[in-house]
Amino acid sequence: MLTDTYTIAVDFDGTIVEDEFPRIGKPIIFAFDTLKKLQENGHRLILWTYRDGKRLQEAVDFCRQHGITFYAVNRSFPEEEYDTKYSRKINADYFIDDRNIGGLMSWGEIYQLLVADGSLPSKTNKKRKKGWFSF
Repeated sequence: MLTDTYTIAVDFDGTIVEDEFPRIGKPIIFAFDTLKKLQENGHRLILWTYRDGKRLQEAVDFCRQHGITFYAVNRSFPEEEYDTKYSRKINADYFIDDRNIGGLMSWGEIYQLLVADGSLPSKTNKKRKKGWFSF
């Protein structure tokens, strides 16, 4: 089990729900259960999606109706301001997205990895990456 708390960015279409964009698809089995468990364990969840405007609000409302309120939406923290004309990377420890190399794990596997089996490294034990020119 993770003892550290993490910031986890989660995609919506194809990850939390079946990809029916621009409509909202059916919830993917165990997605909301796993997200709730992550929040119960103190992890910050960020909704990280291509959606914007009305479509984004529909996704946020859909998640709220299923018991998930995100720490932030399409930004690293709630107060962050940025130019929405440009895509940008969210500052998160982990990303859950159906476009991962190898595809999306099942939410049961994600639960095992993040919550149950403790196979992820502790934040305090993570080695710092060396830069290109670090010696």
